Amino acid sequence: MPTEACSPLSWLEFASGDQLKTELEARLNLWWPRLFGYHLLKLGPLSAEINSLQCQINYHFSLFETEGGAIQASTKDLPLQNSSIDTVLMNSLLEFEQDPYRVLREVDRVVVSGGHIILSGFNPVSPIFFGKLLPQFQNVAPWCGHFFMPSRVKDWLGLLGYQILSDERLVYHHLLTEYPGKIAWHNQLEKWLPSTGGIYLIVAKKVDTPLTPIRDKQKVKSTNWSTAPSAGRAGFKPRTKS
Repeated sequence: MPTEACSPLSWLEFASGDQLKTELEARLNLWWPRLFGYHLLKLGPLSAEINSLQCQINYHFSLFETEGGAIQASTKDLPLQNSSIDTVLMNSLLEFEQDPYRVLREVDRVVVSGGHIILSGFNPVSPIFFGKLLPQFQNVAPWCGHFFMPSRVKDWLGLLGYQILSDERLVYHHLLTEYPGKIAWHNQLEKWLPSTGGIYLIVAKKVDTPLTPIRDKQKVKSTNWSTAPSAGRAGFKPRTKS
């Protein structure tokens, strides 16, 4: 099981961490212009280091358990109101949590309807997994964490009511040595086995579903009278827990 002691506090703790961060930022830059709202939460120290200047959301802040974030708090008990965050960025966080689904539930609590979760992690079906087989790497990040199948993460998000907008792969390399960027065999691996990228990037949108089944319109008996015109809907502000 993963331990908090091996949880990385910076991309520099990974082999070629700067390169990993750069590739991830380049992919995220394609998504930032599509996201809007008031609050972007960067959850965890790795997320805090991601450049989000191209994001259209007004206020960006970080939260993690150690010093250095805008808010220091547990990821399992966020000191935030219900439905108060438009987008949450989570980079390689679940791998180092004892109860990752609990963390996702807590994140879901604070995300607004129509908001987004952007989540990246290490893919066990990739060359990166080789490090778990070698004793000298087993206590080093990221191999000291628990790698989850992207399909399992998507199942968790589906249970929480999220629509998967994108599921991509990056970094076709084992990371046991310096990552040189894309070379010929990386390109071939990406072409023929695209699902084996070492890092997955999932973008999910929170959607509302009706609590009661919708009646079949064909079964609704029509009437010969009509209702009086309505003045329209009255606006209201949803209540949240303080």
